[in-house]
Amino acid sequence: MIAQLLYTAALLAICVVIHAMTLSIVIKRVARSDALADPNIWSTTWVLVRMAWWLVLAHLLEAIVWALFYAWQSAFPDLSSAGYFSIVTYTTVGYGDLVPPEQWRLAAGVEGLTGILMCGWSAAFIFAVVSRIYGAWVKTSPNK
Repeated sequence: MIAQLLYTAALLAICVVIHAMTLSIVIKRVARSDALADPNIWSTTWVLVRMAWWLVLAHLLEAIVWALFYAWQSAFPDLSSAGYFSIVTYTTVGYGDLVPPEQWRLAAGVEGLTGILMCGWSAAFIFAVVSRIYGAWVKTSPNK
């Protein structure tokens, strides 16, 4: 049980690092974009689309980290099953058609919590960026 908690703590930390690095990249790109300097619908939309791509990529990478862990621990018969279980668990869809061995059920729960936390962080980040873009629009709007 202690080993599981240590493994899951390490996996959570890896996910936080991946997410923080991704958000750092996105912040730099948003700051250099035209969406804040000269906001218009197309530049803003393109910034938001690219931001969504980066965030989804980060989430997929985080789920892959968990899948590789499950495969390493032989919790599932193959990497494909581990990957499927991981993405379903990370996103909290939880179909239930694959169930980990009893000794890894705690890890699966922590993966679900990690997914919720990372998705919440992404949502908060998107809200912050959209708020910043909206503020730029208000400042440049002729109808103040």
